[in-house]
Order: sequence, then structure tokens, then C-alpha cells
Amino acid sequence: MSTAETRAREGDAPATGRQLLAVEGLRVSFNTEDGVLQAVDGVDFEVGTGEVVAIVGESGSGKSVTAQTLMGLTRSKNSLIEGSIRFRGKELINLSDEELQRIRGEEMAMVFQDPMTSLNPVYKVGRQIVEAIRAHTEMSDDEAEELAVEMLRQVGIPEPERRVGHYPHEFSGGMRQRAMIAMALSLEPELLIADEPTTALDVTIQAQIMRLLKQLNEERDLAVILITHDLGVVAEVADRVLVMYAGRIVEQGTLDEIFYDPQHPYTWGLLGSLTRLDQERPRRLPQIRGVPPSLIEPPQGCAFRPRCPHAFGKCTKLPPLKARKLDAPGHLDRCWLDPETKAKKRLVEGRIGLEEPK
Repeated sequence: MSTAETRAREGDAPATGRQLLAVEGLRVSFNTEDGVLQAVDGVDFEVGTGEVVAIVGESGSGKSVTAQTLMGLTRSKNSLIEGSIRFRGKELINLSDEELQRIRGEEMAMVFQDPMTSLNPVYKVGRQIVEAIRAHTEMSDDEAEELAVEMLRQVGIPEPERRVGHYPHEFSGGMRQRAMIAMALSLEPELLIADEPTTALDVTIQAQIMRLLKQLNEERDLAVILITHDLGVVAEVADRVLVMYAGRIVEQGTLDEIFYDPQHPYTWGLLGSLTRLDQERPRRLPQIRGVPPSLIEPPQGCAFRPRCPHAFGKCTKLPPLKARKLDAPGHLDRCWLDPETKAKKRLVEGRIGLEEPK
């Protein structure tokens, strides 16, 4: 019996409407030798069934900590987690490790950015998938191995009957990532969190992995949270995009809203760093000046203020995350500039990027 059938037999209620995951006021901090590090600072978002939501931002923006917290992987003596995480209506923040373990894998699964460190090098890939299956089901060893072979086949690994007996080092980088996706999906979760799934892969393999995630999303109605620093990776797969900076969401909207009408200067910088085939080739790609701020001693007000060429006096106060255009109520941003001023600045610059390197 599949995991989905088991949940149905037990009468586990489905998510209300299309909402599968609801995160409200999520704050995650860590006690360090230098002080309290506020990695995530008041994050709110929702994910619907069958929806692909991308969370993008530079390293240190808090996107991976957010994803790991959803899975309960940031719990420690030195961490403080506040807010609410509701999955299918069930609050996860206060669940015990044992209760969370029953949800992790069966209902929510995660693929990490480096499959070589996620897979045990001394165990065969098939054995590791079998162990994950048997940890959550009553399948026999033979049944679990049969399912492991089928999962490897579904994610596009050739000759899965033979590959199931190979070690991780005998797989290419792309095949290892496919094996991790097969393991994550073997229990038929409703939500897959993919943390930088294309890191260290060449562009051809990146495209294959992204096509695979989109295919699984469409065939299984699988909800996906895609964590990445590269907006170009999500261009063809995401339904909505959340842009994070210094532990906060600074802009969120549909894929078209973020790509064609970005409202936050930080988003302009991320988009400006992408190569464009419809524009003249620049001598060098634009770049965002400066470095991300310290999360132990963040700047006052807008955290992007020290790096933003459009900062003015009001930026010393933290802007709220809200809709600023009447015709786009779901397009939220955290910037004091009004939409008309932003449009003029982008028009004058003639590009989305923030700064042309000298």
C-alpha cells in the first residue's frame, strides 16, 4: 500500500482548499560567540498543492535556513524558532522530534544541494533508498528494492536494475542528484523542498534536473519549494517567486511580475546579473555593489540600504512588505520608493541591474 493510500485509509484530512503549507511570522536565530545571529526575521508565505514556489537570494539571505526549519533541521540548544509553520493544517513548530519524523519523508521531503555529501559513500545507492523506504513503511526488503528500482527509472536513470547496486562514486553528478530525488519521492510526499538542486552541475544537466522537477510537479501534482541564488534557474518552472535578503522577504509575486515588473532594487540587481539574449552583449555583467550585511549587527531600517544607489532618508526605517500597485494586489515588496519613481529610475538606467562595473 502506498503512503498516499495509507493516509487516505487513516482518514487524514487533506489541506484546506489549495493551501498546503502556511508559514507565518517565522523567526530563526542562533546564539554564537559573537552574539545572536538572526538568520530568518519574520517570514510569511504560503504554498498551494501542486504549486512551485521559488525562494531566491544571495548566500546568507536566509533561504536555506528557512527551508531547513520547515523540516525541523535547525532545532538545537543554540537556536530559537518562533512563529508558525502549518502543514495540511497541522502546526509543526511544537511537534516532538518523533512526531516530526513521521511527517518528514512521508509528507514532506527535501533534496539537498550536494548529493555526494548526502549519500553515504560506503553504501550502495539502492540500499540507501531501501533503508529510507523501510524506515517509514512495513515493506519487505525485496518490495522496497523493487520500489527503489522503479523510482530510479521514473527519474530517468538508465538501467535501474543494474544501477541500484552501484555506489555513489559510480554515478555522475546529475545521476546522484536524480537518485536523491528518487529517494525523496519514494514515499510519495506532497511537498518537495529542493535546496540548490543544480549546484555544481553544468548547464545542460541543470536544465535536465529542472525539467525533471517540473515533470514530477505536473504528473504528481507535487508542490515544490525551490531554493536557489540564480533567478535564471527558475524562469521556466516557478509559479511564484519570493526574493529574500538579510533574513526577510523583500519582494514576492508571480513569475511574470518578478521578471517583467520587479519592484525592489535588490531584485533589479539579481536580474541584472543574468545574461540576456535580447539585449546587446555588455562588456561585463552589472553587479550589486558591496556585500550582504552582518546578521548579528544588521543595518538600521532597510537592510539593503547600504548597497542601494536609490536609498534616501526614509530608508533608515524598515519598510513594510505590502502591495504598492492597485492592479497587482499579490505583488508585494519592501521598498519606500513608489511604483512611479521606480519605473522612472529603471527607464533612465535603461537596464535592470544596479551598477555597471568600472
